[in-house]
Amino acid sequence: MLSPDPVAIREVRRAKVDMDFENQSLLVPLFGQFDANLVQVENRLGVFIAARGDQIQIEGPEDSVARARDVLRAMYDRLAIGQDLDAGAIESMIAMSDEPTLDGIVRGEPEGPPIMIRTRRKTIVPRSAMQATYMRSLVRDDIIFALGPAGTGKTYLAVAQAVSQLINGSVQRLILSRPAVEAGEKLGFLPGDMKDKVDPYLRPLYDALYDCMPPEQVERRLASGEIEIAPIAFMRGRTLADAFVILDEAQNTTREQMKMFLTRFGQNSRMVVCGDPKQVDIPGGDRMSGLADAVGKLEGVDGFGTIRFTAADVVRHPIVGRIVEAYEGPVE
Repeated sequence: MLSPDPVAIREVRRAKVDMDFENQSLLVPLFGQFDANLVQVENRLGVFIAARGDQIQIEGPEDSVARARDVLRAMYDRLAIGQDLDAGAIESMIAMSDEPTLDGIVRGEPEGPPIMIRTRRKTIVPRSAMQATYMRSLVRDDIIFALGPAGTGKTYLAVAQAVSQLINGSVQRLILSRPAVEAGEKLGFLPGDMKDKVDPYLRPLYDALYDCMPPEQVERRLASGEIEIAPIAFMRGRTLADAFVILDEAQNTTREQMKMFLTRFGQNSRMVVCGDPKQVDIPGGDRMSGLADAVGKLEGVDGFGTIRFTAADVVRHPIVGRIVEAYEGPVE
């Protein structure tokens, strides 16, 4: 007599679901050009989607059909509240479709408003569950450590929140800083005045600003001093009151620089410290990162928030997440 197979074979149950949408004017952007958005959901979740008029039919494995239904509803809700829908947003919704937070992220929790940041150029909603946690921390905590790999939105969301608070008058200044450290190469002497020398190091901060505000407003506020972008060395001796202060690439600060920066905190201010602890480029290679040291000392202290992103939270092209995983190992 043969012994039972020790490997249990689980039967895959199939399902079929019909969805109707009230606002037919949203169906074209919902489906995408040549139904590209539906194809993206099909390919990622392993289902078949048929569109007939204002109705969609989803067929496939039961769990995948349920996820596809939630993703399509979230896509429709995003369009209904005036948000753009692109491949990156859809990819993020698919990634979050097995999270209980997906519905609340798009439409808002019943007991509170939707999680979003409004700027002059766009309204930003979270693209991962961890981004939703981060955005809550940005309005709650005095000092936030945002840790994780590139492409998770650490700096971009911090700049967007800072711009939002500057526009509504809850802070008077926006101060963006980062250490002037080359990423593994020596650039040598840079021509021009001080601004010309440091601007290459600060370009990612400029990019985020221009994405959240019209260029003429950025230039005007830079000229007036409402927005200041400077290397961390320029922070010494100052007290940063009524300001939203962001330190980017903080893993490249020394312990002395980080202590100096954090003690600049003033009344009615908020600080966000962004960095990837695995990408330290401090010259010499044997000096401890000020970011790791600060998190070790201050995590759990009242008024501090710590957000840890992983490769699973990367919201750039999906291949960026796979690159991060390949270099750092699989996400646990």
